Amino acid sequence: MQLSIVIPLLNEEKSLPELYNWIIEVMQANNYSYEIIFIDDGSSDHSWKIIKQLSETNTSVKAIHFQKNYGKSQALHAGFLMAQGEVVITMDADLQDNPEEIPDLFNLIKKENYDLVSGWKRKRYDNVITKNLPSKLFNLAARKVSGLPLHDFNCGLKAYSQEVIKQIDVYGEMHRYIPLLAKNAGFHHIAEKEVKHQARKYGETKFGSERFLHGLLDLITIWFISRFGKNPMHLFGGLGILMFFVGFIAALYIGVSKLYHLYHHIPDILVTQNPWFYIALTVMVMGTLLFLAGFIAELILRSQHKTERYKVSKTLNQ
Repeated sequence: MQLSIVIPLLNEEKSLPELYNWIIEVMQANNYSYEIIFIDDGSSDHSWKIIKQLSETNTSVKAIHFQKNYGKSQALHAGFLMAQGEVVITMDADLQDNPEEIPDLFNLIKKENYDLVSGWKRKRYDNVITKNLPSKLFNLAARKVSGLPLHDFNCGLKAYSQEVIKQIDVYGEMHRYIPLLAKNAGFHHIAEKEVKHQARKYGETKFGSERFLHGLLDLITIWFISRFGKNPMHLFGGLGILMFFVGFIAALYIGVSKLYHLYHHIPDILVTQNPWFYIALTVMVMGTLLFLAGFIAELILRSQHKTERYKVSKTLNQ
């Protein structure tokens, strides 16, 4: 199979028929063998009913239904597990991603051997204050931290080789950073393609302004995990030893100073009246705690087990 099109969605009943017909036109025009995988992330409208009807008329339509809303990352994770195509395309279900971009994305993966191609919506039809400006600031921070020269990390329209989606683990809210996850997994042929962006035709956006704060926090998380995820002791243990050493030197200085004053019969304040005594003690305790945190993190890392992250209630044509 050439193509898997993975589409996470939440309450998009009005968009689904039009999106489906548009994708089918592109598939037929290019004579692709394909599958369309809808992941209904706990919709409360008639989205699942529409998907079920589409699957009954076309066996290439497959679907997953979550028991409740788990988030886009979990939906993509489930879709990637199901996908069988040589090239995997992800896109949003709100008609803001253009299916006519699929052939070019497919060729970049299949013919030019990129591992991942990320869409870039240079011209956007979103609110400048609430979405465009925060998005630019967020993407600037993501570029600096990740080292990837991408302009639009959060674009839902992306293309992947089969090898990438089977080796990366999209968890939490890390769908924004799939290119960075791929890079950390050893896939370095990552490109960007400018894509068309349409104004939302139906409904309202599912994301509020808080997503940018969450995105920045996730960026810090993924930076930490990529640097120290396999050896947390390198960070916590190193900081712990450094702080303990600094506190020990301070305490040693206080002790030597006290002995010097006693030996030369020089009046001096009590050790417990010296503020540096408490500073040294606090720093040594903090250093010990950081070292123990690193040690415990190493134990947890080596004993952790895979846990269920979402519950699938129904599937179609799997």
